[in-house]
Amino acid sequence: MRSSGPDEFSAVASSSRGRGQLEGDPMKVGTEQEWQAARKELLVAERELEEHAKRVVEQRRELPWVPVEKEYTFASEDGSKSLSELFEGRSQLLIYHLMFGEDWAVACPGCSSLVDGLGGVVVHLNDRDVTLLCMSQAPLDKLVAYKTRRGWTVPYVSAHGGDFLFDYGYAFRREEMSGIVREEFDMGQLLSEAPQWLRDYREDVGAPDLESAVSVSAGWSVFAMRDGAVYNTYRVYPHSRLITPLFSELLELLPNKE
Repeated sequence: MRSSGPDEFSAVASSSRGRGQLEGDPMKVGTEQEWQAARKELLVAERELEEHAKRVVEQRRELPWVPVEKEYTFASEDGSKSLSELFEGRSQLLIYHLMFGEDWAVACPGCSSLVDGLGGVVVHLNDRDVTLLCMSQAPLDKLVAYKTRRGWTVPYVSAHGGDFLFDYGYAFRREEMSGIVREEFDMGQLLSEAPQWLRDYREDVGAPDLESAVSVSAGWSVFAMRDGAVYNTYRVYPHSRLITPLFSELLELLPNKE
């Protein structure tokens, strides 16, 4: 939630140009030979990027495991559950933190577009000893109603009334907001500047005020269980590419920016 841009709050806009001619910047027309030559240059850059990405993945996996020593309780459609019970008998837990404030009317449109793509992923992760679920700050009844409306099948739990999201940096208390500064944003500056995109976002989600609109953050958190103990192994927040909807990388294959 840095003050310079609306990335994690804005909806992923759908194109209104579903048919007809593409519009945009002037296109670069060339021969097949020119395309082949340019593709060879691009391939070098793509392979360098892939190698760098592999090194980053290995570096991420080398992060220390931090024991979870506090007891947390979550509301699920199957009743109250502890953090360890969210694993559902698997050794790894992957949580998508969907921005849905406790007093919002609806969840973040951008976050929702990411969750739209998770339904088919659940079974594949489960088969690899990973439990995937979504979590929000809003009360469970709001989450269930919204999940039903969107047609989601991914498990969805509420952290409402507990400290979990606050402790791990995915929710913020009003009395602390003015002093919150971290790599991704300066919340005091954001609220004082109150940019138009933030005011628009507040209206989009039906938050009562700007403080409510910035009360939660998107992201992923990862937990692992070993010998009955739970560890936090990774957390990521905006503006990481890991927070973007799953179809974003497909859009990068296309010639027109969306």
